[in-house]
Amino acid sequence: MQLQLDTQLLYQGTEPCGEIRNPEVPPIYPSTAYIIDDMDDYDYASKGGRYYYSRTANPNRDGLGKAISYLEQGEDTLICSSGMAAISTVLLGLLRQGDHILMSKAIYGETIELADRMLKNFGIEVSFADFTDIQAVSDSIRPNTRMLYTEIIANPLTLVVDLDAVHQLTAEKDILLVVDSTFTTPFVFRPLQHGADIVIHSLTKYFGGHSDITGGSITASEALIRKLRPQYLLLGCCLDPNTAWLTQRSIKTMGMRVKKQNENARLLAKALSEDSRVRAVHHPSLPSHPQHELASRIFDCGCGAIISFRVEDSREKVNDFMHRLKLVKYLGTLGGIRTTYTHPATAFRDEFTQQELEEMGMYEGLIRVSVGAEDIRDLIEDFTQALGAFDKCVAL
Repeated sequence: MQLQLDTQLLYQGTEPCGEIRNPEVPPIYPSTAYIIDDMDDYDYASKGGRYYYSRTANPNRDGLGKAISYLEQGEDTLICSSGMAAISTVLLGLLRQGDHILMSKAIYGETIELADRMLKNFGIEVSFADFTDIQAVSDSIRPNTRMLYTEIIANPLTLVVDLDAVHQLTAEKDILLVVDSTFTTPFVFRPLQHGADIVIHSLTKYFGGHSDITGGSITASEALIRKLRPQYLLLGCCLDPNTAWLTQRSIKTMGMRVKKQNENARLLAKALSEDSRVRAVHHPSLPSHPQHELASRIFDCGCGAIISFRVEDSREKVNDFMHRLKLVKYLGTLGGIRTTYTHPATAFRDEFTQQELEEMGMYEGLIRVSVGAEDIRDLIEDFTQALGAFDKCVAL
């Protein structure tokens, strides 16, 4: 059949020109769909025999999922379009009307919003407890409690949850233990090895590591992933192939990055704790931290790369401090290879009253730092000179 020019252009160059064998870097598979041979082939593909539609399955997502399953020592992983997509898939996929979920008071703010704005509308009971107080957690469990949800290192005061103790409360009950382990990463802590049923990550943070991707993951047993997959597909929260490829590339350097960031955080926390202009420093590596012993016992590689510290509660002086920083920039996320900071009270000023913010430890002088992989001497020097904004600070 003689094809016209416009038709030929649609088909020329779409097949490989030579043999392709064992590329060092896996290719990106952007195709939204794969050509089906016939009805028998469709039956085979739709039952999971091969790839046929990208929302259903994609080689780049599957490769990334395999790497994360290995890191978390889990059986299977779903790769989502964001951390919130992963959280939403788990909560909406496993909770039903009449169920109760007990959540840590110190979790990601938008997870709290999801619980308040959506779960309650579906007839799901939601309550919160201090997960560093095991008795408080135990006292908050109800007969209809279906899920406990926590993070390991709480934002922004870096309080540490004893997951083994929490697991003892759920081990003999029909209660799922779900952990958002974004702050810790599997290089510091693997929740599944401490009794968690599901571990969630915002891949946007340390997995991506370069502040250029948005993604999320859910790792669990094959049985739980099978149960979640239909909701995952219907919610349409699958990650695109290009971002999956970028994230898998970033994982190759994740160990080096995270170890350097954790060590930098330890050294920066120590330096800040020795500065008289700093009123308090929050990092589990410090002996003054309330869970220092626990963190030293359960963490494999440092105590996380997030620190927070409190200076004088003066908006004017905190702004001056921010302007004086030369290297470190204000950024509304964390986990990147460069050091950044944020001001927690400002981030949540519209959601909580000043009294509520202070009850959560978010004073005007509290600054949260996501420590990067710079030379630690440069970081300490930058923070030290910027703290000149508080040279006349009166001690508490």
